[in-house]
Amino acid sequence: MPDLSYEPVLDEGECLSIGALRVLQLERLKKTLTHAYENSKPYRSKFDRSGVQPDDLQSLADLIKFPFTTKADLRAHYPFGLFAAPMDEIVRIHASSGTSGHPTVVGYTKNDIEIWSAVVARSIRAAGGRAGMKVHVAYGYGLFTGGLGAHYGAEALGCTVIPMSGGQTEKQAKLICDFEPDIIMVTPSYMLSILDEFHRQGIDPRASSLKIGIFGAEPWTEAMRAEIEDAFAIDAVDIYGLSEVIGPGVANECVETKDGLTIWEDHFYPEIIAPETGAPLPEGEFGELVLTSLTKEAMPVVRYRTRDLTRLLPGTARPMRRLERISGRDDDMIIIRGVNVFPTQIEEQILTIPELAPHYLLEITRPDRMDILAVYVEVREDIDGSARHAAAQTLASQIKKIIGVTASVTIVDPNFLERSAGKAVRIRDLRKKG
Repeated sequence: MPDLSYEPVLDEGECLSIGALRVLQLERLKKTLTHAYENSKPYRSKFDRSGVQPDDLQSLADLIKFPFTTKADLRAHYPFGLFAAPMDEIVRIHASSGTSGHPTVVGYTKNDIEIWSAVVARSIRAAGGRAGMKVHVAYGYGLFTGGLGAHYGAEALGCTVIPMSGGQTEKQAKLICDFEPDIIMVTPSYMLSILDEFHRQGIDPRASSLKIGIFGAEPWTEAMRAEIEDAFAIDAVDIYGLSEVIGPGVANECVETKDGLTIWEDHFYPEIIAPETGAPLPEGEFGELVLTSLTKEAMPVVRYRTRDLTRLLPGTARPMRRLERISGRDDDMIIIRGVNVFPTQIEEQILTIPELAPHYLLEITRPDRMDILAVYVEVREDIDGSARHAAAQTLASQIKKIIGVTASVTIVDPNFLERSAGKAVRIRDLRKKG
């Protein structure tokens, strides 16, 4: 079993009482709103149109008076229109992939990079990482924030960084064996690809040097956590972030509890809203996560709609509040014959069937007037034809019973589905739009 005996080490921010934290948040929130209003024309226009000024914030509850920021705002002011610092103070630029229009571009001042490094260092420490450990970074480097965010945070903690980046799965396995890292930071789906490579090479993954896996950039389930922990004999914890807010390091699970992601609330203020209406929801209600940065200079975000679906929970390992594991995004949700379906719901059912591997693809078509869901899922090695057929029937039955959708299930050979070194592609929607 993984080792849960890591002794927590807290910094000053993590030790704040709830009262002191709320005072700090209000102080920083006032500065953020003023900074955005005075230095970003788009924010000034949004505030003015909504009839609010920074001085209207007298309490944290007043934040709901201010307008939301969305990804559409970032794309409308592409590339640098939302920056609130002059370009000669911008030391780095990151951007999303831009698969649906302009990429979303974010900038960082020197101080922003230091804060980002600090919150990622705190995240690694919360996961059980310590100075002197070796960290294998298999997130992609470049414009994507994952690789460099993990890299700078690990260095700030005092770790030795192995900047492997994504891809070259055979080499990933070799370097894990040769360099003996303590920690790996990677998407959970790609960790499964590395696991497959260990098996292909005849290497026992439980004998590796890895002690901790810090996984993020895509939704994953408790069943997948159990699969990875058992396969590698490691502690697997969740990290959360998004480039528009800062990158990885907005929140992280604490290894001693593994009960949701502690939000680093001294730097990011969370809200939960109803996705359909934007109305605020009370703590504990399920809805869309909204984040406001409290310390960013280059590109502060005010009430940014993340589209991620979760709920706010009281703190446990730290006084700061927790996020329940992200179940998906409201724009990842697929509606099939009127039923809301998330890929993680299918994944949970796949992982209950021992014959099936956690590699799958959902394909939705509409040949006539009816949506058709086809599930393609890989079988584990050495499973014969009758067992495959039985596994397919079991999965189809469980999807119908638990999710309420009829699906055709096709069992495919190991390594049949395309692998990604980054975020896994789980949905292929072939329905005609309009």
